[in-house]
Amino acid sequence: MEIIPAIDLIDGKCVRLIQGDYAQKTIYNDNAVEVALGFVKSGAMLVHVVDLDGAKAGHIVNIDVIKKLCENNIPIEIGGGIRSFDDIDLLLGLGVRRVILGSIAVKDQNFLKEAIKKYGKDKIVLGLDCKNGYVSVHGWLENSKMKDLDMLNIFKDFGGLNVIYTDISKDGMMEGTNIEELKKLIPSKLNIIASGGVSSISDVINCKKIGCAGAIIGKAYYIGKIDISEAIENAN
Repeated sequence: MEIIPAIDLIDGKCVRLIQGDYAQKTIYNDNAVEVALGFVKSGAMLVHVVDLDGAKAGHIVNIDVIKKLCENNIPIEIGGGIRSFDDIDLLLGLGVRRVILGSIAVKDQNFLKEAIKKYGKDKIVLGLDCKNGYVSVHGWLENSKMKDLDMLNIFKDFGGLNVIYTDISKDGMMEGTNIEELKKLIPSKLNIIASGGVSSISDVINCKKIGCAGAIIGKAYYIGKIDISEAIENAN
């Protein structure tokens, strides 16, 4: 199982939100490149980056930071407000490893289908941000009527592979992952990456036990609850 440490960006700074609430923001570091290089040094093969400003605006905002990350040869996946082929072309052209589609994947399923067809299943990731079994969109500010399992099946039919599942109710709460919900997704045979609430090494072990392909670690790292090197060791 892969451990993917996370960087959430607002105004170019590393922040964490609680349950996706922009009003509950904590700034942890002004230098995203420095943080990401630390992750790589700890053994991370990929860094999860979310442009929170972009998620709210509906287009890429923190492009300067993304450029710097790529210039430093940091392997990143990026999500947040990516809703056009021009954005995907720009990001992949900079050297971004994979692009995460969230709101647009739900709102415009044809776009999702075409993106997988054009760029390949290894480049396009489904960002499945959910609350109470339903997918949320637009920076988690709006709930859709799409059920998580239905969206998962659509993605699979389109030839998708990697899914980042975030339980919004768990995100930033340090209460552990929603293992029961994750278990429902594993039979899909897609690569399910757990996000939201990974707050201890035991959470990492539990995600590995049920068959998750990866786990994203955010707040737990920033407040000193999880060491990335130790997490990677327990995930292998």
